[in-house]
Amino acid sequence: MSTMITADLVDLDLSAGTKEAAARSLAERMVTLGRVTDLDGFLADVAAREAQMPTGLDGGIGIPHCRSAHVTAPTLAFGRSAAGVDFGAPDGPADLIFLIAAPAGADDAHLTILSSLARQLMDERFTGALRAVDSPAEAAAMIAGEEVPAKAPAPEAEPEPEPEAEPEPEAEPVPEAEPELEQAQGQAQEPSKAAPFRIVAVTSCPTGIAHTYMAAEALEKAGREAGVALVVETQGSAGFTRLDPAAVAAADGVIFAHDVPVREKERFAGKPTVDVGVKAGINRPAELIAEVRGRAERGETTAATAPTPVDKAGEPEEGYGTRLRKWLMSGVSYMVPFVAAGGLLIALGFALGGYDIDKAPSVAEHFAWGQIDSWAALMFQIGGLAFGFLVPVLAGYIAYGMADRPGLVPGFVGGSIALTIDAGFLGGLAAGLLAGGTVLAIRKARVPAALRGIMPVVVIPLLSSIAVGFLMFLVIGKPIASLQSALTDWLSGLSGANAVILGVILGLMMCFDLGGPLNKVAYAFAVGGLATPNEGSLKVMAAVMAAGMVPPLAMALATAVRGRLFTRTERENGKAAWVLGASFITEGAIPFAAADPLRVIPAAMAGGAVTGALSMAFECTLRAPHGGVFVIPLIGNPFLYLLAIVAGVLVSAGLVILLKSTTRKNPAGAKAPEERTEAGAAVPVAA
Repeated sequence: MSTMITADLVDLDLSAGTKEAAARSLAERMVTLGRVTDLDGFLADVAAREAQMPTGLDGGIGIPHCRSAHVTAPTLAFGRSAAGVDFGAPDGPADLIFLIAAPAGADDAHLTILSSLARQLMDERFTGALRAVDSPAEAAAMIAGEEVPAKAPAPEAEPEPEPEAEPEPEAEPVPEAEPELEQAQGQAQEPSKAAPFRIVAVTSCPTGIAHTYMAAEALEKAGREAGVALVVETQGSAGFTRLDPAAVAAADGVIFAHDVPVREKERFAGKPTVDVGVKAGINRPAELIAEVRGRAERGETTAATAPTPVDKAGEPEEGYGTRLRKWLMSGVSYMVPFVAAGGLLIALGFALGGYDIDKAPSVAEHFAWGQIDSWAALMFQIGGLAFGFLVPVLAGYIAYGMADRPGLVPGFVGGSIALTIDAGFLGGLAAGLLAGGTVLAIRKARVPAALRGIMPVVVIPLLSSIAVGFLMFLVIGKPIASLQSALTDWLSGLSGANAVILGVILGLMMCFDLGGPLNKVAYAFAVGGLATPNEGSLKVMAAVMAAGMVPPLAMALATAVRGRLFTRTERENGKAAWVLGASFITEGAIPFAAADPLRVIPAAMAGGAVTGALSMAFECTLRAPHGGVFVIPLIGNPFLYLLAIVAGVLVSAGLVILLKSTTRKNPAGAKAPEERTEAGAAVPVAA
């Protein structure tokens, strides 16, 4: 720990007024010591972690932290602010600020040391000593866990000799108690020897460095004060050690204080559970213990009370719209691998065997090893089977996001029914939401203790499948199938201005959040059309992939043309962005957008809109759901398609260069941006 913090990393008079300024001030000390290679890149990672959840804690503590590729060694910087800095804690600004920097590949030992600091912060004696210390060296030693030399006390007058105390009289022997009395006393004491209330807890946070262990320490401390037996499993960056199965089996209640999904959550099924965000574990552990005890006394279990990780959003609770988006993204994220594998195999089948390959007989009965058409048919038929899982997987994992594993069965059943009645992609969405909602409704029913064990594996899947099947076949399935048919016909008839407008909209959606929810909605819309391919749906797929390739390619071009407008890290990222963009990985532009969103995102959207519009205008088509330039042979009008991509890249790159050039804060007479060599010498950045 002593290598992580030194006196040079301590500022006892931190003057920053905002959390961004405080992080920058402490990070600059790390840069000076060579612990951080790129200041702006590291601060962008700190800001991204801060955006996930404020890092202020009760008691005047702020712990901005992150794991970053720009960190060379685990490092800790400490600042003490007289005025206080707002890190979002409920009780006000923080005066003790710890900036924790961990490398992206930090080993377990280093992360364990950082986690021990997080536990120390829950000790009021430790934080009180930091507020009183007046030497950076002493503060660093105190944080590192080293002994701080005590200051020499002032000489004291010799105390007067105390008079000798008189010897106390010997106590009289106590007579032995009669056997009957001892037996009665033992019976009276039996209630106090009853086993304490037993709780198992799991804590975790997105970074897994600080909040995870602080919540564990707070819960353990509150458990000791409440007289309960509480053990915690910390699922942090250093991995996690599973709780003893005997401890889990014997537990009377469970507390989940987490902001990422609990691993192996099924271990805790059937027990009274409190499920909250990790900050609740830090700020109000005693309330959580009291709450889980109350649920145990009322006989409530996980099936009746605990929200799933996707359903809950920590503190404060998220609205229904946000939860709905998470449920849908859960389904889409599990669907994408089926889309990629199945769609690419189908596309390869068409490429090798022509567009009549879909009429080939089954390869299980007719296969010639030496004929290319047989291999093309094999790939096409394997891809078709994989692609056939698209709608059931979408529905199943939407239901899983809402209701955990019991939602899988009715979700898959509903998705399969959607295929059977030709309700398609829209039917899968509806079936998933219906299945998840049905399971949640069944869970609210009070059931006898004897049935709780079979509820998740027998009763809930059975009843929910019956309900979803009835509703999909006889109530909502046919109207959705009619809507799906109308949408398919509309896409088939797209031409002219309508097609161009749709291309603009899809291009803007693909480039707005660069792989985020809006991007995934546009992609899912395009992929859904491939389930029932026609001329219009193939145009949509082509426009979506083309627009998604623009942002990373544009950033790569901009860093190559005007490198002086970008940091060294961004120029390195620009080299990788060539490959990412060519592979249709829109997320390759995220590092640029995170560092400069007001310039990068509008430029990316402009280029994406141009590419989407041109792709639709050129009537380009695509049968593969992914692949980038590597599936160009499968594209209709490939040369015009490449032209549309190039046009969008030029627009985005030119616009981002223009915006950075005209709004860059570089007053007249200011020095050109500088970088530091490994030896520490400052050198100007080349254009």
